[in-house]
This record gives sequence, structure tokens and C-alpha cells, in this order.
Amino acid sequence: MKKLSRSVKFLVAAVVSVVILAVVLSTRGPSANELTFSELEDAISSGEIVEATILDSSHQVEGTLENGDLFTATFPEEATDEVFAELRAAEPEIALEVDAESGNLFVNLLLNLLPLLIIVGVFWFFLSSMQGGRGGMMGFGKAKTRKLSKDQPSVTFADVAGADEAVAELTEIRDFLADPERFAKIGARIPKGVLLFGPPGTGKTLLARAVAGEAGVPFFTISGSDFVEMFVGVGASRVRDLFQQAKDESPAIIFVDEIDAVGRHRGAGLGGGHDEREQTLNQLLVEMDGFDVSTGVILIAATNRPDILDPALLRPGRFDRQIVVDRPDLEGRKAIAEVHAKGKPLASDVSTDVIARRTPGFTGADMANLLNEAALLTAREGLATIGQRQIENAIDRVIAGPERKSRAMSDHEKSIIAYHEAGHAIVGHVLNGTNPIHKISIVSRGRALGWTLALPTEDKYLQTKSELNDTMAMLLGGRTAEELIFGDPTTGASDDIDRVASIARSMITEYGMSDALGPQRLGTGGGEVFLGKEQGGQADYSNELAAQIDEEATGLVEVAHTQARRVLETHRTVLDEMAAYLIEHETLDGETLEEMLGRTGHTKDTGTGHADLKHASSVQRIHDDRAETTNGSE
Repeated sequence: MKKLSRSVKFLVAAVVSVVILAVVLSTRGPSANELTFSELEDAISSGEIVEATILDSSHQVEGTLENGDLFTATFPEEATDEVFAELRAAEPEIALEVDAESGNLFVNLLLNLLPLLIIVGVFWFFLSSMQGGRGGMMGFGKAKTRKLSKDQPSVTFADVAGADEAVAELTEIRDFLADPERFAKIGARIPKGVLLFGPPGTGKTLLARAVAGEAGVPFFTISGSDFVEMFVGVGASRVRDLFQQAKDESPAIIFVDEIDAVGRHRGAGLGGGHDEREQTLNQLLVEMDGFDVSTGVILIAATNRPDILDPALLRPGRFDRQIVVDRPDLEGRKAIAEVHAKGKPLASDVSTDVIARRTPGFTGADMANLLNEAALLTAREGLATIGQRQIENAIDRVIAGPERKSRAMSDHEKSIIAYHEAGHAIVGHVLNGTNPIHKISIVSRGRALGWTLALPTEDKYLQTKSELNDTMAMLLGGRTAEELIFGDPTTGASDDIDRVASIARSMITEYGMSDALGPQRLGTGGGEVFLGKEQGGQADYSNELAAQIDEEATGLVEVAHTQARRVLETHRTVLDEMAAYLIEHETLDGETLEEMLGRTGHTKDTGTGHADLKHASSVQRIHDDRAETTNGSE
């Protein structure tokens, strides 16, 4: 039988309370007049009382007056005999009864305690609901785990794509859990803890579930934030309970997602640490250090921020193995696309190889979202199969955001954006150190009024000085085109200028690419004060050197600006043709784009390759290594 929801439980508790209150109140009957002892004696002597009942234990008299009203009166204990004699001798005769109240004591207590009982009951209910987990209110210290047993549908390594290195590392964990005796015979000790870290959406949780599915052992999962509650000491108690559950069913896997919620550096920050979180972390350290290899319990944790974890948590003996789960390469993206394409009707013109080349920098979650968006677009258009056009539209939607068809622009603004994007494209195509131009659009998406997409042709992990210079020139191509055509630049290049300034300063202070200053790092950078590090960036150079850095950065930007202007002046005709085409058709790609760029006399692959893409400088900041995309305006 399914468990009742909290709202249903609350409704049932409220109805029961109301019923009990109504039943108890109904026993009270109508209200009675309160008489003093002297008023009682006057009523007896005047013959106003018709019926009377003496409540012996409480020293009270209840009854009915001749006018039909009810009354009650309290008399002193020493006057009991006197009151009884007066009632017996009264004229006219009174119908008199004596009640020892043997059964009314409980009712009186219940009437007096009922409000308190209701308040306590409601408090108990809400507290139990708030705590949740096992045992309700009595389960403060019970870990709120979710257990995946052997009988449930399992995930295996076959369901994980694009993370071959991580899978290879975790294969040992699977083998140990499946056959621990083989390792014990040769004295091998399996890692007690495995830390999975990498960008969001790369499949860390999926990998942990795959280990459990492959080994066929119980899998306990809990979030790092589930340990910390409003009560001091609860987190440490839940850690103990979690490990005890796993030991009782060993061999087993404990998976803690977002462990940085409880495993942050102790004593960090300006105001000291968080006592409850630090106690929880201390207990976690004790439990991990107290592991017995023979118990067959392995802790797998995931985080996006390994840099903020406490050093004691990362040392060998606790997290012995640290596995990077990074964004997939070309083959990885292809495999992920094939996994998520299962069950989706793809048209004959769609290839997972093309999807992989078109989506450098995408994580597994991005690929899943991409194919889902394509399926939604297909269903919206009433088609039976997902075609290449839907795939392309879904990629644009994921990278740049949905189209903003409601954003109306004047013809003049549309012309400015067209020249801006054409300037980016021409400069990016002519210069050798930039990525091939794949697509240009002046259709408003997300925060951008227009955008130019450049896709690299190979996996790249390093950039040369000349490539950074050419990248700055491409970024300034839009602003330079506005100056060349209209003579009055707009605010549309603000994001491009911001990135250019960042690249120029990084080249000098971080990469040592300044001829005047040489290969040295200038400035320690800003540490995170809440991690107990530097309170801010500390300049380790003089004011004179700071002025020289500014001068060098300005020089790099000016060189890039001059280079972009020289390219656009040389290919002014192509710039006008491309802008005119964008004004009429709004989007430029494929063979038409290749033909127009070919008129510059330079040859470059039009972006059918693949690579880890650079920072998205325009549309929105999606990933640090996604597409080199420039925009017209924000």
C-alpha cells in the first residue's frame, strides 16, 4: 500500500482532533450559572431549587432552578454536612442525589488537558513531517538514504558513454565487489573511497550507479546536504547510521552526491566554521578511516568543486582514488548521441557522427537535452521523424537560446547588426589563427541580437600567442565594421570588448606573452576568502610596472583593432554583400556562406570539424570551452 502524502496525513489528523473536541465538548452540556456559597444558601431557603446533585469529591452542587436555569456552586469542605442537611430539609422538597464522581475525574482531566494535547499532537506531526526519513520524529539521527537493490532495474557500464577513462578506473571497484577474495589472496587493498569530480552534467552519478549495477550489490545514495539539519549533532548521527546500514548489507556502495555541501574546508572563512557541518565532516572522516577492508563497503562521492574540500578528506586512506570525469571528445560525443538517440526516430539524413562534430564542448547532459529539444521541435511541427533541420535548430537553441520573435527592430538597427556579424565573420575567416566560420545569424536569441558561430576543426587544448591575437581581432571585427560603415559605434560590442580586455591582460599577467615584461606571472590573483585563502588579489609589482602592464594591454588591443580594420577595408565589397544577404534572409550558412567567404581569396574549412570550443563570448556564457561565438548586441 502506498504511503499517504503529508497533506493527507495532516487532513486526517485535523479531522480526528475536531471530532475528539466535539465529543468532549458535547459531554459538558449547556452552560450553568455560577452561584456563590451565600447565594446557594439563599436559593435553598427560598425554595428556588428544584433538583440538586452533590459532587462529593469536588465539593460542588449542580442542579436546576424553578425557572429552568442550570446552576453550579462550590462550598467549603467543612460545610459539606451542613449543605447536605439544608438540601434534605428544604421546602418544597428537592430531588436530591449524591455523586461520588468516580467516573468524572477522567473526563475533567481530559477536558482540561485536551487543548494541550492537541497542541502537542500538531507540533509532533509537523516536526515528524519536517524531519522525514526513517523513523519520523524519532529518526533524527537516521540517514535519509535511497537504496537501490539488486531487484531494481540497474545501470551498467554499457549505459555510460563518453567516459572511457573513468569507466576503466571504476572497473577495479566492480571486480573487487564482485570477487573480493581474489584481491585478498594477494594482499591487494581496494581503494576505500573514490572521488568523482568534473564539470556538471558529465555523468558522475551515472558512473556510480553503473558500478553498483555491474557488481550487483546494494547501492545507498544520499546528498551531502541531507546530513546537515537544524539540530546540532544530527549530521554526525546520520553519518554513523549510513555506514552502519551499508556494513549490515556489505558488500555495498555508498554514494554521496555533492559532497562539498558537508566536506568543505574546516575553519575556513572570515567568521570561522560551521560547527554542525564540521562535526558531520569529522564523523565522516572517522568512519572512512575506520573502514575494514573486509567489510566490502566503498564510498563513492561526486563534486564539481574538489578545490574546496578539506585536505583531510582527500588524503590517501580516505579518498584513495580521484577520477576526473571531463567533457567527452568527438568519439565520446558520438557514443553519447547514439545512447540518447535510442527510441527516437531519426531521419535518414541524420548521422550521430555529424551531431558529434557539430557539438564540441557538450557534456552528456547537454547531448541528452539537445536530442530532447529536437524531438520536441519535431512533435511541434507534426512530423514523424527527427530530421537534420530539427537537429540544427535544437543545437542553436541550446547554444544561443530560443528565438525571440517578439523582439521588433527597426531597419537601421537590423542593418547595424548585419554589418556587425559580417565583420566578425570576415575577420575570423581571413585570419589564420581563428576557427572556421560555421554560421551567421541576426535572429535574436536569448540576450543576443545576433551571433556568429565559429567551430574548430580539431581537438585543441593549447592556444598560441598568434591565435590569441587573431581571436582578439575577430572579436573586434563587429565593432570595427560599425565604425567603418556607420562611423558611429554602438553598445552592441560591449561583451566583445570585455573579452578582448580579459584576453589581453591574461596574455601579459598570466601567460607571460609580453615581449617587454617577459615570461613572468604578475599578481597572485584573488583567493576565495570563504575558503580561508587570500582576502583579495595581491599585486606583487610596483605602480610603475602596473602602468607598464596597462600600456602593454592597450597596445595588444590596438594592434588587434588595426588588424581587423585592415581586413575589412580590404574586403569591403564582401562585407556589403554579406550584410545585404543577412538583412534579407537573417541567417547565412552552408554553401552560401562558403561561397561568400571564398570571395575574400582565403580558403578555410567552413566548420565541419570538431574540437573543444572556446568561451562563448556573446549569446550567453554556456561553457568555458564551448563555441567561439560572437554577437551583435545585448
